Amino acid sequence: MLFKDLLGHEHIKKHLTHSADMGRIPHAQLFIGPEGSGTLPMAIAYAQYLLCNNTNAENTTGDQACNLKFNNLSHPDLHFAFPVASNSNVKSHPVSDNFLEEWRTFIKEQPYGNLFDWYQLIGIENKQGQIGVDESLQIVKSLSLKSYEGGYKVMLIWMAEKMNIASSNKLLKLIEEPPNKTIFLLIAEEEEQIIQTIRSRCQVLHFPPLAEATIKNALIERQLSENDATKIAHQANGNFNKAIDLMNKDSEDLTFEKWFVSWVRSAFKAKGNKSAIHDLINWSEQVAATGRETQKQFLHFCLDVFRQALLLNYKADEIVFMDLNSDGFHLNKFAPFVHGGNIMDISNELQDAIYHIERNGNAKIILTDLSIKLTRLLHKKPA
Repeated sequence: MLFKDLLGHEHIKKHLTHSADMGRIPHAQLFIGPEGSGTLPMAIAYAQYLLCNNTNAENTTGDQACNLKFNNLSHPDLHFAFPVASNSNVKSHPVSDNFLEEWRTFIKEQPYGNLFDWYQLIGIENKQGQIGVDESLQIVKSLSLKSYEGGYKVMLIWMAEKMNIASSNKLLKLIEEPPNKTIFLLIAEEEEQIIQTIRSRCQVLHFPPLAEATIKNALIERQLSENDATKIAHQANGNFNKAIDLMNKDSEDLTFEKWFVSWVRSAFKAKGNKSAIHDLINWSEQVAATGRETQKQFLHFCLDVFRQALLLNYKADEIVFMDLNSDGFHLNKFAPFVHGGNIMDISNELQDAIYHIERNGNAKIILTDLSIKLTRLLHKKPA
């Protein structure tokens, strides 16, 4: 994967190649960026630049055999770690090496993909993956060996915030004082979820969301009309993974939109109507029957919808990117019910629900409680 194949972030590409050319390569770097911003493909392109002695970010003027290995993600000095869990094929002590074939498929087909896409590919969407102690031991073992080709060794840790405390502590010393010519590239979306002792040992590089024009041009190159590309690029809000899903009409947001509309309509009916409470309970049971990652993704979607409704209510239409049209539901008609008097409470309740689901709380109870609170909050008068 070459820098020229990546979308946007020209200033980051220039920074990485210039620092490498000058020999100033930090031994531990942390790439922080939102979903779909391209942190993972950027890290792979950077690793290829280092390992293959590429002297030009635009073409392969380095080791051709090395570049060929990178095309298949089979370079012996490039190591990966990412969140995993046991599935039908790996029954116990899962580590990244058990899933390398699926990982290569994921990078090839969805280089801008998110954690939920990865969990679906390996069949663990009903579980919560992690980078555990077994993985840390494997990383220590891999990096204790000499470089296969005599140059750098690169350990790329994707979704580093999924390292648990024990795993993080196991890697502290290695990240602080790695073997000679060993580079750690950590990739994360939530910087604050990585323990401070890990963050303090890394040089942090922040990635902004992709520019709307960049996504639009990329979609046009994929044979989309300019009008459709413009609309999808706006709805994607800097997330190229979401843009691809919208283009292919297989975004999970379409399902989430139907759940949200059903939920909100039941919540409006429930005030003073005991029978409507049963609709909320049935809704909670339906969503609780899905995997925890799906539930978390949906609640994050709800946060986005409420924030977009608030912007509409306060006439900030130019920064509204969502367009909900399920079953006659229109965001502009819903917007007056989201205001300064209830938005903080709604946001806090949704984030509390995400917190408890992450910690394996009973999803049906969490979602039912959230639904009843939403009923009260939606009828709250503006401050």
